[in-house]
Amino acid sequence: MTALALMTGVRKVYDTGAVQVEALCGIDLTVEQGDYVAIMGPSGSGKSTLMHIIGCLDVPTSGRYELDGEEVAAMTEKELAEVRNRRLGFVFQSFNLLPSLTAQRNVELPLVYAGVAQAERRERARIALERVGLGERRNHRPGELSGGQQQRVSVARALVTDPALILADEPTGALDSVSTHDILDLFDELNASGRTIVVITHEQEVADRARRTVHIYDGRLTDAPLSAAAGGDAR
Repeated sequence: MTALALMTGVRKVYDTGAVQVEALCGIDLTVEQGDYVAIMGPSGSGKSTLMHIIGCLDVPTSGRYELDGEEVAAMTEKELAEVRNRRLGFVFQSFNLLPSLTAQRNVELPLVYAGVAQAERRERARIALERVGLGERRNHRPGELSGGQQQRVSVARALVTDPALILADEPTGALDSVSTHDILDLFDELNASGRTIVVITHEQEVADRARRTVHIYDGRLTDAPLSAAAGGDAR
C-alpha cells in the first residue's frame, strides 16, 4: 500500500519564553491509503498537537512530514491553506457549523473558498448530504438539527471536497450513545468505500472501530495502552 501521511522523527517544541515545552518527541507514524487509524491519549499527551501537524494546521520544529509524497515543511502558507481546503477534511467535536446558514450552505463553504461555481457546489453539497443520510434536511439550520445530525453535516462538509484524508478530532465527544453509534457506523461505511480516516480520541469505543490504534503519552507513540506502556502501573 502507499503511504498517504508519513512522519519521521517529528518533534514539536513550544517556546513560552521562560521555558521550552516539547509536545512531540520524535514521532514516527505512517498512515496508508485506505487506512483507519485511531490515536488515543490522555489530556496533555500531545494528541492535539499531532492532529494539528497531520492536518497542516502547524508544522514540525524538526523531523519530516510528508503528505501524499510532498514535504509539508517546504510548503508556503498559501500552499498549506490549499492543502487544508482541497486534500484534507476535518470533523470536530463542536461541529463548527455556522448557525445562520442551512446545512446545504454549511457544506458548500469549502467549495466557496475553493472558487467552485455555484451550480457545481450546490450539487456536490446535495450529494454529500445524501451520502450521510441528510438529503431531506439540507434546508434546516444547525439549531433545527440534533447533535448527531449536526455532526453528520460536519462529515458531509469534510467529504464535499473529495479529500485524500479525513481527520476527526474527538468526533463523538459531544454526542449521546445513539448518535455516537450512528457516526461510528458512518465512518465504517466511509472507510469501507476507500476513505482514509484518522480519529483522535480518548474513548475506547471509538478506537475499537478503527483498523488499528496507536497510543500517545508525553509526546511519544506506542502500540501499547497506558497500563502496558507503564509496566502495569496506570498512575
